[in-house]
Amino acid sequence: MKFKALVHKAEEGGYWAEIPALPGCATQGETFEELQQNLCEAVQGCLAAGAPLAQITDHPILEIAL
Repeated sequence: MKFKALVHKAEEGGYWAEIPALPGCATQGETFEELQQNLCEAVQGCLAAGAPLAQITDHPILEIAL
């Protein structure tokens, strides 16, 4: 499965990201690499919890594969 993430620079430093296809699925990281790892864990957690998939939008910022 592949998901697109919207990545934002955090005001206090680091990054935060959200997955539009999984409403409420978001995470943060001090570095971009940490953010990528945390995104994988967040998506897995949301899917394991039975989060419903939303209409996928076109925000080509970052694509991760699980």
